[in-house]
Amino acid sequence: MTGIPLIIAFVVAITAMILLISKLKVHPFLAIMGISLVLAILAGIPLTDIPGVIGAGFSNTFKSIGIVIILGAFIGTILEKTGAALKLADMVIKVVGEKHPDLAVELMGWVVSIPVFCDSGFVILNPIRKALVKRTGKSSVAMTVCLSCGLYIAHVFIPPTPGPIAAANELFSKAFGPENVNLLLVIGIGVLCSIFPLIAGFFFAQFIGKKVKSADEITDNGEVVKTYEELKAEYGKLPNGFNAIAPLIVPILLMAASSVVTMVGWTGFFADLFKFLGTPIMALAVGAILAIIQLFTSKKGKDFYTITNDTLKTVGPILFVTAAGGVLGQVIASSDLVKFIGDNATFFQAIGIFFPFLLAAILKSAQGSSTVAITTTAGIVAPLLGVLGFATPVELALVVMAIGAGAMTVSHANDSYFWVVTNFGEMTPAQGYKTQTLMTLVIGIASMVEIFILSLIF
Repeated sequence: MTGIPLIIAFVVAITAMILLISKLKVHPFLAIMGISLVLAILAGIPLTDIPGVIGAGFSNTFKSIGIVIILGAFIGTILEKTGAALKLADMVIKVVGEKHPDLAVELMGWVVSIPVFCDSGFVILNPIRKALVKRTGKSSVAMTVCLSCGLYIAHVFIPPTPGPIAAANELFSKAFGPENVNLLLVIGIGVLCSIFPLIAGFFFAQFIGKKVKSADEITDNGEVVKTYEELKAEYGKLPNGFNAIAPLIVPILLMAASSVVTMVGWTGFFADLFKFLGTPIMALAVGAILAIIQLFTSKKGKDFYTITNDTLKTVGPILFVTAAGGVLGQVIASSDLVKFIGDNATFFQAIGIFFPFLLAAILKSAQGSSTVAITTTAGIVAPLLGVLGFATPVELALVVMAIGAGAMTVSHANDSYFWVVTNFGEMTPAQGYKTQTLMTLVIGIASMVEIFILSLIF
């Protein structure tokens, strides 16, 4: 099958995948794998070749990104358990100041969500948000929206959260080979692309906070709001600032040093050592070692096995869904779809950077999971990079950002994060649509405005 019939088959396959996940509640792994098999058959890939195509897509994803995702999640879990995430939040508040609590919680969420999943991050930081609401008299809804916004932006833009890692690996490996995945560039572009949505989210929070009142603003439910000191006491002695941030900043510095050594062209033992330590796997391994040291110095070493086991349970479904996305991408790459799009590249190039955004937004809105939307979209887009006109590392990093922007547009009732924010923010589902859903639409659009501007510059 080729030409228009293949495009139709592709659209039908994606639609069926969305229906399987969102309506029939089939697990994303099974849905994506099943659709990949059907699409491979419809695309005319020889039956004897299909098992090899599926195996290659699955194993290549595990080989290149599996360990990185595990290590990133492991670091985040330790930061959560030792109270280092709380320490990072405290550091942000000290920098911004308690006179700007809404901005403080937004930036606090943005920092904490770099290593910690946004759902967990909201649960961890919500007591601080509530304490600040009581202390300052600021709108509870505005503070909820700011915290959710900061957490969500870092979650979809900045490694080591699994979504952007998987997308960067898929795109860079396809374009330049698995040894040239530039996570440092993706982190830098992710930080840069956070500016517009952080600003848009902040102002939207001020607006919606005047329109919507949560239950804790209308009635006093009698809950005792803990102070900073009481929250800290629950963890015992918190790590100091350096120990809290070291598992995050040291891997970034190692990757930066490796890039500098490569650009300058240094050779010799120390150059090789920096290149070795600057690979994503080894850099995050160093971060994991620093996190383990932090765990034992916090006298929580007895939880080491449990934390490791919980991490593997958490990342297992993510790894398999990510690998399934790799299978779908391999099927597309092995079909005539790429050739057809190449022959009609003018149309797709006209859409440009908005193509991955729209595809991710459709998948996100339909099935709820940002990670599934990111990994699936990356698998679809990777074989099309050439015909879409994305060739340089910066352009690929912007594609990762466009996918991330789409993967937060929009959060509604089929998204677990929607219910975390709504319930912990003491809002009704209708209020959740006015706040969380509209906020994700606003920051998604703001993100794409910035990404589009950057694509014109770079």
